[in-house]
Amino acid sequence: MLTRSDDLAILLTVIDSGGFSAAADSLDIQVARVSRAVSKVEKQLGVTILNRTTRRIELTDEGRQFVDSVRVGLLQIQQAEEELVSRGELPAGRLRIDAASPFVFHQLVPLIHSFKQAFPDIELEITSNEGFVDLLEKRTDLAIRIGKLNDSTLHARPLGKSLLYIVASPEYLAKRGVPKQVSDLSSHERLGFAGAKVLNRWPLAGSDYIEPTLTASNGETVRQLALAGNGIACLSGFMVNKDIAAGRLVPLLEQGKLLNTDREKINAVFYKSSSVAKRISAFIDFIQPRLSL
Repeated sequence: MLTRSDDLAILLTVIDSGGFSAAADSLDIQVARVSRAVSKVEKQLGVTILNRTTRRIELTDEGRQFVDSVRVGLLQIQQAEEELVSRGELPAGRLRIDAASPFVFHQLVPLIHSFKQAFPDIELEITSNEGFVDLLEKRTDLAIRIGKLNDSTLHARPLGKSLLYIVASPEYLAKRGVPKQVSDLSSHERLGFAGAKVLNRWPLAGSDYIEPTLTASNGETVRQLALAGNGIACLSGFMVNKDIAAGRLVPLLEQGKLLNTDREKINAVFYKSSSVAKRISAFIDFIQPRLSL
């Protein structure tokens, strides 16, 4: 090898952090050390990896291809080391998990305490993103994705399916009436999603797209709007099952809502070569039978 793994790790941190100073802060080392490491890698390879300006850094085309390969290579080295060290031991170390905020709130948060009791040496880091994240770019080990999967480079473990429900609060229905058929929705307030237009395709027979009268950027906000009597929403069962059971939300249009859609599918996704495979398996095996989908 022409380069050292520690210099390559610093290079990746510069890219992920967006700059030399941010990388130095993240690694708790001096900026000069960061700069020397990147320059050393470029000199040893005879290629410019980063274009630098006073305001930002940018990967060259050669650098982008190189960095993608380096990420995979370093992950494999880390995995080999951890598997050797941790044989026969409970999984330990950091596990970075990403999921849409409603799934975090309603499904993961209630399980974290008992998971930590079962695996005290796993350090969880949970983030919320409403859209799909690039696992490598965001340094995420495991993502919970709801809906159709398109990335064939990822390994997926199905967690189950969560039925969709058309719901509204009793207060809203008392004021505006109960829709008896799909066509009645046109005279009601319809709560939908901004940005992710596919989420405004409700699984109703004879209906293609529901034009929202009020939109929000994430499902938990849509749920809160429905609970507060602002209109009718289409939400996953993992968010509203308890609300329906408690009478806070009322399911509507039962005869038309049970069309199967990819939106109901829930998967845990990760890279097959992940260095934290034992932690990932431990987390998935723990949460899957305890999810209330």
